[in-house]
Amino acid sequence: IAMAMVINMVIAGLAGTVIPVVLDRMGVDPALASGAFVTTVTDVVGFFAFLGLAAAVLL
Repeated sequence: IAMAMVINMVIAGLAGTVIPVVLDRMGVDPALASGAFVTTVTDVVGFFAFLGLAAAVLL
């Protein structure tokens, strides 16, 4: 669980930095749009990090 949390927090930090910059360059207001994207990326990565590490340990 701890390793999945570390992976999730690193990716969340990167996504929270990169996504607003990309949205700003595309001409979209990052304050409005980045929340949904960052939340989605963090949830998906956390889900697959936890299940992927669990599968690697069990197999």
